[in-house]
Amino acid sequence: MHLRRAAGSAAIICLTALTLSACGDTADLPEEETRGPNPTIPEPTNAFMPTVNVAKATGWADGEMPTPGEALSVTAFARDLDHPRWLYVLPNGDVLVAETNAPKQPEDDGGGGVVSYIRSLATGWAMSEAGAGRESPDKIMLLRDGDGDGVAETSKVFLTDLHSPFGMALVGDDFYVANADAVMRFPYEEGATEITAKGEKLTDLPGGPINHHWTKSMVAGPDGKYLYVGVGSNSNVAENGMEAEENRAAILQIDVETGDSRVYASGLRNPVGMDWKPDSDQLWVVVNERDELGSDLVPDYLTSVQEGGFYGWPYSYWGEHVDERVSPQKPELVEKAIVPDYSLGNHVAPLGLTFSRGDLLPKRYAKGAFVGEHGSWNRKPHSGYKVVFVPFQDGAPKGQPIDILTGFLSDDEKARGRPVGVVMDEEGALLVADDVGNTIWRVTPKSEKTAAHE
Repeated sequence: MHLRRAAGSAAIICLTALTLSACGDTADLPEEETRGPNPTIPEPTNAFMPTVNVAKATGWADGEMPTPGEALSVTAFARDLDHPRWLYVLPNGDVLVAETNAPKQPEDDGGGGVVSYIRSLATGWAMSEAGAGRESPDKIMLLRDGDGDGVAETSKVFLTDLHSPFGMALVGDDFYVANADAVMRFPYEEGATEITAKGEKLTDLPGGPINHHWTKSMVAGPDGKYLYVGVGSNSNVAENGMEAEENRAAILQIDVETGDSRVYASGLRNPVGMDWKPDSDQLWVVVNERDELGSDLVPDYLTSVQEGGFYGWPYSYWGEHVDERVSPQKPELVEKAIVPDYSLGNHVAPLGLTFSRGDLLPKRYAKGAFVGEHGSWNRKPHSGYKVVFVPFQDGAPKGQPIDILTGFLSDDEKARGRPVGVVMDEEGALLVADDVGNTIWRVTPKSEKTAAHE
């Protein structure tokens, strides 16, 4: 039988089965054992098909909203957006929102074999069910709360003609956007509600035709001389060949004057949210780890970024735990693999990261990092689908994460929302982009009694 016909028939069978019950194994480890500085790392589970357990995207019904954590409240800062993914706060307090999605990908022609083709179809179906199958809006919106009531009364298109934009950074009068394939630079004037000038390309980024992890997060360095861009891998575990991974699974350092770039840190399968730890010159990042080793592997993580450091991908995970699927191996690299600082749990899909700043929120949230967990599609039971706070002590993460926003999953396991980018606004409230709920949520103290001076 022709490969495509055979693969297509098998895929239909599998996808039909997926609608009836999720494929794959079920997690055995208690959640608390999968999180923290020293998570349990069990033996891997290998299967013909990856675990697929999709929380179908439904959005929020009228009157519904996430459940805030202890001593906190939540309101909608802005609604009715178009797949909002990433946030950036300008110095005047305006909030920029990247409305974006994956660029169009080439179809799998079956060249990788029946298994590869079925996996490709199953993954595409899963992403569509999870709310990630829509065409990219390719624009940045500006939200302004002029009267200070916690709701944006101004919503305006700030920048268009982009290509799956994600990361944003302002350095002086230059506004930078990380598209899926390049960093672009635009002139910016304080208070402007739109940019109409044509941008210029600062530098290319790893892009298509295959662009497995398309999001390109970005932060400016403390001195403004460099941009740091997170570039995810072009595969799960290098199955497309290492030649397709050049300058990927890495954080790139880019000179804003010349556009010259170099690998700042590597072996990070999909580094997304980045932030500088307050009162330090230390960069931190949240990373989405590899799939298809079971519901109890591999922990997604939060870690400090060491210049020149190697974090394992694709050869190993969580230090020297070798991934036997990768061939040839490189034991000399595995020996150098840095163990991440903190596990967020298996398949939680951490995307957003921001350190706590200001004194608006209660003191219990004063030292640590907020993480937006987009949520699993390949784990039983589901994990993530919430915003958490990772407390820090003596400059390092410690203890279990604390729930900040939950309720994104309904009682019947439907996704009412999925948190992505997180950022602190100029008053010290936490803003959360919800790409399924098409809303920006704003987290503040529950009352004056629970504010920072409690």
